Amino acid sequence: MINQPPAPGIVSLTYNRLTMKFRLILSLLLLFAGIAYAGNSFDKPGFYAALSSDNMAVIDAQLNSLKTASLSEKEAYEGALLMKKAGLVSKTKDKMSFFKAGRVKLENAIKKDAANVEFRFLRLILQENAPKIVNYRDAIEADAALVRAQYKTQPPIVQQAIIDYSKKSKVLKALGA
Repeated sequence: MINQPPAPGIVSLTYNRLTMKFRLILSLLLLFAGIAYAGNSFDKPGFYAALSSDNMAVIDAQLNSLKTASLSEKEAYEGALLMKKAGLVSKTKDKMSFFKAGRVKLENAIKKDAANVEFRFLRLILQENAPKIVNYRDAIEADAALVRAQYKTQPPIVQQAIIDYSKKSKVLKALGA
Protein backbone atom coordinates (compact mmCIF):
# COMPACT_ATOMS: atom_id res chain seq x y z
CA MET A 1 0.00 0.00 0.00
CA ILE A 2 1.31 3.38 -0.97
CA ASN A 3 1.06 6.26 1.48
CA GLN A 4 -1.13 8.83 -0.12
CA PRO A 5 -1.73 12.30 1.28
CA PRO A 6 -5.11 12.74 2.91
CA ALA A 7 -7.89 14.27 0.92
CA PRO A 8 -7.93 18.08 0.98
CA GLY A 9 -11.20 18.20 2.95
CA ILE A 10 -9.74 16.11 5.80
CA VAL A 11 -6.70 18.38 6.17
CA SER A 12 -8.79 21.54 6.38
CA LEU A 13 -11.20 19.86 8.83
CA THR A 14 -8.29 18.88 11.11
CA TYR A 15 -6.81 22.38 10.81
CA ASN A 16 -10.16 23.97 11.68
CA ARG A 17 -10.52 21.77 14.77
CA LEU A 18 -7.05 22.69 15.98
CA THR A 19 -7.72 26.36 15.36
CA MET A 20 -11.00 26.20 17.25
CA LYS A 21 -9.35 24.41 20.19
CA PHE A 22 -6.57 26.98 20.25
CA ARG A 23 -9.07 29.86 20.21
CA LEU A 24 -11.12 28.23 22.97
CA ILE A 25 -8.08 27.72 25.18
CA LEU A 26 -6.87 31.27 24.52
CA SER A 27 -10.33 32.68 25.31
CA LEU A 28 -10.53 30.73 28.56
CA LEU A 29 -7.07 31.89 29.59
CA LEU A 30 -7.99 35.51 28.92
CA LEU A 31 -11.27 35.10 30.78
CA PHE A 32 -9.57 33.65 33.86
CA ALA A 33 -6.86 36.29 33.73
CA GLY A 34 -9.57 38.98 33.66
CA ILE A 35 -11.39 37.42 36.59
CA ALA A 36 -8.16 37.16 38.57
CA TYR A 37 -7.33 40.79 37.80
CA ALA A 38 -10.81 41.95 38.78
CA GLY A 39 -10.55 39.96 42.00
CA ASN A 40 -7.35 41.80 42.88
CA SER A 41 -8.67 45.26 42.14
CA PHE A 42 -8.66 47.71 44.99
CA ASP A 43 -11.52 50.07 45.71
CA LYS A 44 -9.74 53.24 46.83
CA PRO A 45 -12.96 55.28 47.28
CA GLY A 46 -14.25 52.39 49.41
CA PHE A 47 -11.05 52.50 51.44
CA TYR A 48 -11.46 56.20 52.18
CA ALA A 49 -15.14 55.69 52.99
CA ALA A 50 -14.17 52.96 55.47
CA LEU A 51 -11.45 55.13 56.98
CA SER A 52 -13.92 57.93 57.62
CA SER A 53 -16.56 55.50 58.91
CA ASP A 54 -17.19 54.37 62.45
CA ASN A 55 -18.69 51.10 61.22
CA MET A 56 -16.59 48.09 62.19
CA ALA A 57 -18.17 45.89 59.49
CA VAL A 58 -17.15 48.35 56.76
CA ILE A 59 -13.59 48.52 58.06
CA ASP A 60 -13.36 44.72 58.36
CA ALA A 61 -14.68 44.33 54.80
CA GLN A 62 -11.94 46.63 53.51
CA LEU A 63 -9.30 44.78 55.52
CA ASN A 64 -10.52 41.50 54.03
CA SER A 65 -10.40 42.89 50.50
CA LEU A 66 -6.85 44.07 51.12
CA LYS A 67 -5.78 40.55 52.08
CA THR A 68 -6.30 39.38 48.51
CA ALA A 69 -5.22 42.60 46.81
CA SER A 70 -1.84 42.78 45.16
CA LEU A 71 -0.73 46.38 45.31
CA SER A 72 2.36 48.11 46.58
CA GLU A 73 0.41 50.37 48.96
CA LYS A 74 -1.22 47.42 50.75
CA GLU A 75 0.85 47.73 53.94
CA ALA A 76 0.00 51.42 54.41
CA TYR A 77 -3.71 50.88 53.78
CA GLU A 78 -3.87 47.93 56.18
CA GLY A 79 -2.00 49.89 58.82
CA ALA A 80 -4.35 52.85 58.55
CA LEU A 81 -7.43 50.65 58.81
CA LEU A 82 -6.04 48.72 61.77
CA MET A 83 -5.38 51.96 63.63
CA LYS A 84 -8.88 53.18 62.81
CA LYS A 85 -10.27 49.85 64.03
CA ALA A 86 -8.36 50.31 67.30
CA GLY A 87 -10.55 53.30 68.06
CA LEU A 88 -13.72 51.25 67.62
CA VAL A 89 -13.07 48.10 69.63
CA SER A 90 -14.05 48.06 73.29
CA LYS A 91 -11.30 46.06 75.02
CA THR A 92 -8.20 48.06 75.93
CA LYS A 93 -5.95 45.12 75.07
CA ASP A 94 -7.46 44.93 71.55
CA LYS A 95 -7.20 48.70 71.12
CA MET A 96 -3.48 48.63 71.83
CA SER A 97 -2.90 45.52 69.74
CA PHE A 98 -4.63 46.90 66.65
CA PHE A 99 -3.06 50.32 67.06
CA LYS A 100 0.46 48.97 67.43
CA ALA A 101 0.11 46.56 64.51
CA GLY A 102 -1.31 49.30 62.33
CA ARG A 103 1.34 51.79 63.35
CA VAL A 104 4.13 49.36 62.48
CA LYS A 105 2.62 48.68 59.05
CA LEU A 106 2.05 52.35 58.21
CA GLU A 107 5.45 53.48 59.50
CA ASN A 108 7.18 50.68 57.54
CA ALA A 109 5.41 51.79 54.37
CA ILE A 110 6.49 55.38 55.00
CA LYS A 111 10.10 54.27 55.63
CA LYS A 112 10.08 52.47 52.27
CA ASP A 113 8.62 55.51 50.47
CA ALA A 114 8.99 58.65 52.59
CA ALA A 115 8.00 60.92 49.70
CA ASN A 116 4.62 59.20 49.23
CA VAL A 117 2.14 61.98 49.96
CA GLU A 118 -0.81 59.63 50.34
CA PHE A 119 0.95 57.63 53.06
CA ARG A 120 1.83 60.83 54.87
CA PHE A 121 -1.79 61.98 54.53
CA LEU A 122 -2.95 58.73 56.11
CA ARG A 123 -0.51 59.22 58.96
CA LEU A 124 -1.69 62.80 59.39
CA ILE A 125 -5.31 61.67 59.72
CA LEU A 126 -4.40 59.07 62.30
CA GLN A 127 -2.02 61.26 64.29
CA GLU A 128 -4.49 64.10 64.45
CA ASN A 129 -7.18 61.73 65.79
CA ALA A 130 -5.04 59.46 67.97
CA PRO A 131 -5.53 59.70 71.72
CA LYS A 132 -2.71 61.60 73.43
CA ILE A 133 -1.89 58.58 75.57
CA VAL A 134 -0.49 56.64 72.58
CA ASN A 135 2.04 59.41 71.92
CA TYR A 136 1.61 59.38 68.15
CA ARG A 137 1.73 63.04 67.15
CA ASP A 138 5.35 63.76 66.27
CA ALA A 139 4.95 64.30 62.50
CA ILE A 140 1.68 66.22 62.24
CA GLU A 141 3.21 69.53 61.09
CA ALA A 142 5.66 67.94 58.64
CA ASP A 143 2.95 65.72 57.13
CA ALA A 144 0.51 68.64 56.87
CA ALA A 145 3.13 70.77 55.12
CA LEU A 146 3.87 68.00 52.62
CA VAL A 147 0.18 67.35 51.95
CA ARG A 148 -0.46 71.08 51.40
CA ALA A 149 2.56 71.40 49.08
CA GLN A 150 1.84 68.26 47.03
CA TYR A 151 -1.96 68.26 47.10
CA LYS A 152 -2.34 69.14 43.39
CA THR A 153 -0.04 66.31 42.29
CA GLN A 154 -2.25 63.61 43.80
CA PRO A 155 -4.79 61.50 41.89
CA PRO A 156 -8.35 62.89 41.97
CA ILE A 157 -9.54 60.28 44.48
CA VAL A 158 -6.81 61.24 46.94
CA GLN A 159 -7.39 64.96 46.33
CA GLN A 160 -11.07 64.49 47.18
CA ALA A 161 -10.17 62.57 50.34
CA ILE A 162 -7.83 65.40 51.34
CA ILE A 163 -10.53 68.01 50.70
CA ASP A 164 -13.08 66.02 52.68
CA TYR A 165 -10.73 65.53 55.61
CA SER A 166 -9.48 69.13 55.58
CA LYS A 167 -12.99 70.31 56.50
CA LYS A 168 -12.62 68.75 59.94
CA SER A 169 -8.84 68.95 60.31
CA LYS A 170 -7.19 71.47 62.58
CA VAL A 171 -3.95 71.56 60.59
CA LEU A 172 -5.19 71.44 56.97
CA LYS A 173 -7.98 74.02 57.39
CA ALA A 174 -10.30 73.52 54.37
CA LEU A 175 -7.62 72.88 51.78
CA GLY A 176 -8.88 73.18 48.21
CA ALA A 177 -12.17 74.77 49.22
